[in-house]
Amino acid sequence: MLQRPFSFMPSDAQPIAPFALPQFDPRTVPVLGTDAGLPAVAPQRITAQALRTRFASPPAWQPEISGEPSFSARAPARAAVLIALVQRAEPTVLLTERSLQLSTHSGQVAFPGGRVDDIDANPVAAALREAHEEVGLDPRCADVLGELPVYVTGSSFIVSPVVALVPPDCALRPNPHEVSRVFEVPLGFLLDPAHHRRHAVEFHGVRREWYSMPFEDAAGYEHFIWGATAGMLRNFYRFLLA
Repeated sequence: MLQRPFSFMPSDAQPIAPFALPQFDPRTVPVLGTDAGLPAVAPQRITAQALRTRFASPPAWQPEISGEPSFSARAPARAAVLIALVQRAEPTVLLTERSLQLSTHSGQVAFPGGRVDDIDANPVAAALREAHEEVGLDPRCADVLGELPVYVTGSSFIVSPVVALVPPDCALRPNPHEVSRVFEVPLGFLLDPAHHRRHAVEFHGVRREWYSMPFEDAAGYEHFIWGATAGMLRNFYRFLLA
């Protein structure tokens, strides 16, 4: 089992020349290990009040993952996602499976979100607009706590993760052209490093490493959370543990 941190792109790294990403199924890539030796985030740290306090007075910390090696020739584009924390008795995270019709990251698990448009005042506005367009989440339902550091994807999106509290009775109307499924995963599950599996694959002389956090729901369906979504959740874990 690897004991060192993953060698994702640090914030001061030089850009890597784009390369063609081979087609592969991330579910079939061997698990190198988990971080079961690290502590999980305690339940008292993920209450609504505790989260408000943490974002209002954030600790000194650094994200573990700031980006991925680029595999895209496209110009970098700003994007924003909404990490919606549904305030149930056991808090959950709202996630989607992207429609197979989409041109980028089709079929993958993702947070609601997308490009920052000219009409958006800031990443928060973009994340709320996109969440409304994708899953029908009324922006008035979102109690925005703040943002996590940007995450640069291999497809050249500079993503701002926006964290918000959402009431459990907020109605959703998923857009079938954008998402094929909307689901929730217990926040405690995602903030337990025992569920953070590490993978790596090498191509074109570049080693790509990532986390996965597979979650099986009550119906026995496995939601395979990996890549950028898992990376941002890993940063959220580090932020709450700092």
